[in-house]
Amino acid sequence: MVSPAGESGARRSLRAAAWSVGLVVTALALGQLATFPNLTPWYASLQKPAFNPPNEIFGPVWTALYALMALALWRILRLPAATPMRTLAIVAFLVQLALNAAWSFLFFAAHNPLLGLFDIVPQLAAILVAIAAIWRVDRLAAVCLVPLALWVAFASLLNFEIWRLN
Repeated sequence: MVSPAGESGARRSLRAAAWSVGLVVTALALGQLATFPNLTPWYASLQKPAFNPPNEIFGPVWTALYALMALALWRILRLPAATPMRTLAIVAFLVQLALNAAWSFLFFAAHNPLLGLFDIVPQLAAILVAIAAIWRVDRLAAVCLVPLALWVAFASLLNFEIWRLN
């Protein structure tokens, strides 16, 4: 079946998948570029709270979270453009994704946990706004972002404690 815009549902879904994966992988790659070169010696030398997870935990957790983000964005992008609140859901998602990518540059690349805090607090708020906006167009997509909100809440506390200790 072809939509009024002339694009089949399968084609729209495939294009949405490409955009979703592309945008999320770009954010992931940018974060890695800022993070990995700064894990040692800078990050390793920082005082950390007792609840700081081992470095080996972050990779698998973030991989799962980015996969869920891509799934959420795909579910929104595949909806017809005329879907009420779709544009707001997309914008809210992209804002939180941009703040997510920026955090690694502010915290790791700039070697500045305080700058990280200036990003991660609004980032958490942006994730919550995104969940609320996305809930209106696709509840499963919104649920996909709940683990992200929980992890970023934890990461906010961790970021604060690292700043406080250093």
